Amino acid sequence: MHKGKPGQLSVVGTGMMLGAHITPIAKSYVEEADIVFASVSHSATETWLSSLNSNFVSLQQHYGEGRSREETYQLMVNTVLEAVRLGKRVCAAFYGHPGVFAWAPHELVRAAKADNLNVVFEPGISAEDCLYTDLGIDPGEVGCQHFAASQFMYHQRQVDSSAYLVIWQPAMAGDLAMTRFEPDSRYIALLAELLMEIYPADHQVLLYEAATLPFADPRADRVHLGELASAEMAMHTTLVIPPSEKLKRNHKMIERIKAIAGTA
Repeated sequence: MHKGKPGQLSVVGTGMMLGAHITPIAKSYVEEADIVFASVSHSATETWLSSLNSNFVSLQQHYGEGRSREETYQLMVNTVLEAVRLGKRVCAAFYGHPGVFAWAPHELVRAAKADNLNVVFEPGISAEDCLYTDLGIDPGEVGCQHFAASQFMYHQRQVDSSAYLVIWQPAMAGDLAMTRFEPDSRYIALLAELLMEIYPADHQVLLYEAATLPFADPRADRVHLGELASAEMAMHTTLVIPPSEKLKRNHKMIERIKAIAGTA
């Protein structure tokens, strides 16, 4: 604790794979903090973080039966900010990339800045980063669209079926109350039904999970879209839908570009 001095907050990502995907600067924030709070997916990651800094507190304690994830995330934010406001150098470490599909880290940074506290926000290797290499996808080749499963269901979205479509957390599809921690095939069936308005039922899709331990392999199971509701999923499963159509050239635009370039 630094009495009389404003607190400092560093919000960092630990990456996907234990010890391998954290950046040097993020690791230094963990090591140099007065206290480290963490919300990570694996107990081994908690053990590793506590080896870097013995003053370690797990934020997983805020999850509770019947408690919404929204309430849990707010409790996490409150716990971390309380320590920062006491004048401590605080590091909040989050699984993967702290800015990708993560409400609590963004709220921490927003609230800390609103209080004029010193704050830094450092990235980590995300599931999206691993997805591109594990599945051999270049998002610049035909394009790539990303949606959270429930948001995709709640809103009318325009999908380009000539690009990749990535649906995050399909196991949590339709969780209005944000209290589920297990997939429910009834809601996944609704998601599949919505997707089959765009893609054929026999279109092959991928169920992807990044490896989180050095000796583990990523998951990349192929299933037909029509079989999605009966497929095995976890909270961290990602649905990847390859293009079902080829790119269509915009000949009018190409001719206009050629005219400007003088090659028409």
